[in-house]
Amino acid sequence: MLTDEDIQKLIDVFATKEDLKNMAENLSTKQDFNDLQSAVDSYAKKSDTYFQEMVMLSHKVDRHEKWFQQIAEKVGVKLEY
Repeated sequence: MLTDEDIQKLIDVFATKEDLKNMAENLSTKQDFNDLQSAVDSYAKKSDTYFQEMVMLSHKVDRHEKWFQQIAEKVGVKLEY
């Protein structure tokens, strides 16, 4: 036969309906996941665009440096870095 103490031990061990309800409210939904995925996709696209722009800018700077060197050679100026 179960005593009140045994029943209390069982209540302490097992989740109640209220516990399950609280857990269910805190679970992420499919919409939460979709929102997160959209945010990550948006960031990835912006990052990709940024890195492409940095590569193009780097090539442009290299081209300008080459032109400066050519101009300096023609006018007889030694450029130091």
